[in-house]
This record gives sequence, structure tokens and C-alpha cells, in this order.
Amino acid sequence: MAFDYGTKRIGIAVTDPVQIIATGLDTVHPKDIIDYLKKYLQTEQVERFVVGEPKQMDNTPSQSAIHVKGFVNLLKKTFPAIPIEMLDERFTSKMASAAIAQSGMGKKARQSKELVDTISAVILLQSWMQKFA
Repeated sequence: MAFDYGTKRIGIAVTDPVQIIATGLDTVHPKDIIDYLKKYLQTEQVERFVVGEPKQMDNTPSQSAIHVKGFVNLLKKTFPAIPIEMLDERFTSKMASAAIAQSGMGKKARQSKELVDTISAVILLQSWMQKFA
């Protein structure tokens, strides 16, 4: 399961059991994420969490890194049995916007920030699977 964390929305993606393809799952407000995950984990198995790590072009943490760190600490505290891996999330939003634009979706869908966040999480998870799975 991968997360594209934002202070307004968290994009979530999951993969199939054999880890071939990542799929967008949902977009959830940060205050609702723990309840959402607890409910999800009652019926689904999650091997690990992959969290997008916000970095600047010079590889230093971006301004939002402090929020992501708090989110990761909350995940560790709430779900200690699930390992967490960080993955550089630079360009995922631009890649997501480009993928949406190329998909032929209507203008309203292309402007959906929720969709961009979910697709960003898909890109993160797909990248992780290509590197490590």
C-alpha cells in the first residue's frame, strides 16, 4: 500500500497479491486516515506501507517533509507490525497530471486534485515494485 501524503488529502494505492500492478484505491483526509486503514485492514492484507518522501531538487527535505514524518510516526505507532519504506516522490504529481491528460478524460476529471493524489500514489507504488519487488 502506498501513500501520497498531503495536508489536505492522502492519495492511496494498492497492488494485487502477486504485486504486478498498482491500482488507485482512494483519497482520504489526513484526520480520517487511521480509521480508514483500520477498517481496510480488517478485510485486506497489507505487506508494507510505501510513503512518498518529499524532496527538493537538491535532494534535501522539502517543507512538507515534517508533515510526512508525523504521518509515518503515526503509522508506526498504530500499525507496528507493518514495515514502512520511504520513496522519493519528486515529479509524481507532474507525472500523474500528464498521465491523466493523456488518458482522454474530460476537463473536470483532469482538474481533480483527488485524482492527481491517487494517481501519484499509484506511481509511487509502481516505482517501488519495479525497484524492490
